Amino acid sequence: MQQEPTEFKRSLGLIDSTLIVSGSMIGSGIFIVTADMARNVGSAGWLLLIWVFTGIITVSAALSYGELAGMMPKAGGQFVYIQRAYNSLLGFVYGWTVFTVIQSGVIAAVAVAFTKFTAVFIPALNPENILFSIGPLSVSASSVFAMASILLLTYTNSLGVETGKWIQNIFTSTKLLALLAIIVIGITFGTSTGMLEQNFRNAWDAVSLTPDGGVVPLAGLALFMALGVSMIGALFSADAWNNITFIAGEIKDPRRNIPLSLFFGTLIVTTIYVLCNIAYLSLLPIQGAADAQGVVGRGIAFATYDRVGTAATEVLFGDVSVSIMAILIMISTFGCNNGLILAGARLYYAMAKEGLFLKQAGELNKNAVPAKALWVQCAWACALCLSGTYGQLLNYCTFGSLVFYMITIAGIFILRKKEPETDRPYRAFGYPVVPAFYLLATGTICLILLIDPKTRVDTGLGVLIAGMGVPVYFVTRRKRKG
Repeated sequence: MQQEPTEFKRSLGLIDSTLIVSGSMIGSGIFIVTADMARNVGSAGWLLLIWVFTGIITVSAALSYGELAGMMPKAGGQFVYIQRAYNSLLGFVYGWTVFTVIQSGVIAAVAVAFTKFTAVFIPALNPENILFSIGPLSVSASSVFAMASILLLTYTNSLGVETGKWIQNIFTSTKLLALLAIIVIGITFGTSTGMLEQNFRNAWDAVSLTPDGGVVPLAGLALFMALGVSMIGALFSADAWNNITFIAGEIKDPRRNIPLSLFFGTLIVTTIYVLCNIAYLSLLPIQGAADAQGVVGRGIAFATYDRVGTAATEVLFGDVSVSIMAILIMISTFGCNNGLILAGARLYYAMAKEGLFLKQAGELNKNAVPAKALWVQCAWACALCLSGTYGQLLNYCTFGSLVFYMITIAGIFILRKKEPETDRPYRAFGYPVVPAFYLLATGTICLILLIDPKTRVDTGLGVLIAGMGVPVYFVTRRKRKG
């Protein structure tokens, strides 16, 4: 009888790791969130500044994480870092939040986005097509298809990391090339029309736009708050870069390749996101009007269903743009979910090894992957697809996600003091300035979320969800001792 492997296979190189970082980051956000940001600030200069600043924050975090990844090249990543710098309670609360909402919730949301754009070609997948109802629960064809996509990717990833790697490489490369094509064609075409120049005539005149045509000038504290709230969409679109640390056990020369892949992956996505928004500004007016009929009249701020990417390609390709963008987003979301599913299970594997998750999740199958952890993650993500509450849960945890990034980066300072002699093959770039900058910038955004009326309720609920992990931890520990 063949014995199950007890260790991961190190089969992912630098290119594979970089594509996992960038592929996990690029989902559907870049094609949608710019509309809400445009309504919040109403000017090209401030819009691009938000994206640039988001990129600086993300890259600075990645540069800081590299030190922790080099010190602890183990499966589990951020969970391992938090546990070592602080304690097992805080590590568990992080893992609890990732499992209950952040990772599983994003997987569910991305699967639904994939289904939503597949419905462009298969109308039966529209959410209005209810298959059956059980009490208050209605099961639609779209939710079944979303779950099927999660099941498929979970199965393929259970076959081994090589299978997941090739899916990730193919889909990420495809969407990067497609985005580059939109950027080049969009900026080239848009520059000739003068739209970009028109958008930059009043580049720094910030205004808040309302659906009824209201235009509210912003300055001082009001502008500061609007910028902070607007960054949530950009930060969400640039999230999941840390997933590469979850699979450290399968990366060749992790002390070198994880820090490099974090830097290259976040830099690539940051550059693409900024250029993509320049392409949008080259093709569409930033403000527009909610009651306008054409895509140019509605502009970026009032693009139909916030689909800025579709509106921009319609300027270039006409009616066929809906199909073009649907295919691109299908490729983008499918590849994104592959990376999220592949990485998330490794975190639960690491927790199980510490006795903080289901024991079976800490086992590897014959293909040297944590298959049981993959299927547990799959089951919960599918449940969130059915519940219909995943979108709200994501809002709840935006604050929590940022807080855990801050906690992790603060751990660099703690470990420098606690373990000064520990080998650090990579030391955080610009320490202590760069990590301190991240803490200051992210702390300010979190403060805005706590006090802004639009976000403080969801922020409070995010804290509540994370806090629920504390009693669960003590129950789990008591059972373990018993």
